[in-house]
Parts: sequence; C-alpha cells; structure tokens
Amino acid sequence: MSAFQALEKLRPIVLAEGVTARSLNGERLTLAVVDLAPNAVVAEHRHENEQLGFIVRGSMTMRIGTEVLELRAGDTYVIPSDVEHGAAAGPDGCTATDVFAPIRADWETKERQDPSRGDWP
Repeated sequence: MSAFQALEKLRPIVLAEGVTARSLNGERLTLAVVDLAPNAVVAEHRHENEQLGFIVRGSMTMRIGTEVLELRAGDTYVIPSDVEHGAAAGPDGCTATDVFAPIRADWETKERQDPSRGDWP
C-alpha cells in the first residue's frame, strides 16, 4: 500500500443506515473520516478501542458515558476504551474525523461501497 491515499479513492464502510466511514490503518491505529446523513443515528455501543475525534462539518449530539453534548465544527471528543457511547447527526448531517487505537479490525468484515467523494469540505 502506498504511503499516500486520496480520501475519495477509499471505499466507504457502511457502519449504520446513513453512516459511512473512509478509513486507513497504520500498524497500531485507524484514522477515519465519518459521514453522517441528516438525523442519522449511531446506536449506543462500546469497543476496546480508545477513540479521539473532532467535528469537521455540521453537528451531532453525542453521549459518552453519562455526558451528553451537541457538538459543532471544531469541537473535539475523547472516548476511553470500553465506555458506552452513541450519536445522532443534526439536521444538516455531520462529518467527523476519528482516530482509534488499536486499529478497528472489526471494520474489515463490514460492507463497503464503491469509492466516492464524501461530504467534507
């Protein structure tokens, strides 16, 4: 694999209805650009991966543990390993960038779409 990749050349992973992620893995972490359609929901879940992220475009309401906050472009979040969390995109949708450690190996078996341009700026 080349050291350089164009996001629009990556095959989007279907995470939920209206939620796709374009991701790439290093040896120990995953970087993902996640697009959420307007009002799309990421169901409550947990995983072993520590997750850091920020909102690129739009808004989402996110719950991490017992905290709930509406996030907008420029806002960041930290999700510790094995903490329950979920999110709902705002009326204009949302694009977020996430980093996971260790890599999201569970995503390798998920459905993928043909490469396409995402909703990021």
